[in-house]
Amino acid sequence: MTPLLRVLAAAFVALSGTALAQDYPARDLTFIVPYGPGGSTDPISRQFASQMEKELGRSIAIQNKPGAAGTLGTSAIVTSRPDGYTIGLAPNTTLLFAPMTNKDLVFQSTSDYEPIAKLVSLPYVLVVKADAPWKTLQEFIDDAKKQPGKLRASVSGIRATNDLTMQQLNRAAGIRVRTIPFTGGGGEAMVALLGGRVEAYVGTGASTAGHAEAGSVRVLAVFQKGRYDLFPDATPTGDAGYDATLGPIYYAIAPKGVPQAALDKLSAAARKVIDSAEYRKFAADNGYSVENLTPAQIREEFVRDHAMFTDLLKFLEQK
Repeated sequence: MTPLLRVLAAAFVALSGTALAQDYPARDLTFIVPYGPGGSTDPISRQFASQMEKELGRSIAIQNKPGAAGTLGTSAIVTSRPDGYTIGLAPNTTLLFAPMTNKDLVFQSTSDYEPIAKLVSLPYVLVVKADAPWKTLQEFIDDAKKQPGKLRASVSGIRATNDLTMQQLNRAAGIRVRTIPFTGGGGEAMVALLGGRVEAYVGTGASTAGHAEAGSVRVLAVFQKGRYDLFPDATPTGDAGYDATLGPIYYAIAPKGVPQAALDKLSAAARKVIDSAEYRKFAADNGYSVENLTPAQIREEFVRDHAMFTDLLKFLEQK
């Protein structure tokens, strides 16, 4: 290629990028959710998509693709046409932990997709029935030490985020509480607690609040550092000296190869949404935390959390 052709080619690329930035989005978008409708991710997805429609001036159709602990839908996002018209929701465990245990996934590293926004994060809570003998986290831990393997905690699936959170507490406290998975998700796991099939439940504050208000359960702990406004009397594990603060984080991602102009427009719109009073109120009402990160900051978070998951996997492999 002659110097003149190189200059012309570079000019064409620059003009194309400028045109895309001006024209994108030229049609409606699809937002893939890797879980079934009616689950805990539905409110997040619908709130975000609804506000993004206003920012982008285009409709966004939510497409639920459940299966394989979130990896089926996440794979669909990652392998979709990289034109900026298919994006989706993906949790931290699916993005970072699942590839460590499944080498057949189409995404094996954080370079296989593009982060757009950090939507919400939320802590898990440790819950027992209201008539359980444990009034505090420490009483529960002390009893678990006396009875290794006897106490059971219901979770939404093996190696699901709440399973891993309980495993973190097992490691940090030197206990062995058995996790019992329920394929129906958090709802069935809570029913198992209420029905006396397990002694504890690890789940979200939103899935617990109604039962706590009805007086049927007691929240012993929140898996984070600092007070949790939804359950201010719950003991924060991080403040009690236990390194067990893993909770679900939900990101919006796009497939690798989406033109930078489209990514920039998506990220800018997402950050406006996340900074809005409407979105902040939605998050507060549902017990979510919001942190408005740039794509570069999200990648830094991926590096940090990948190291955490690596250490946790080593512990699980030694069990």
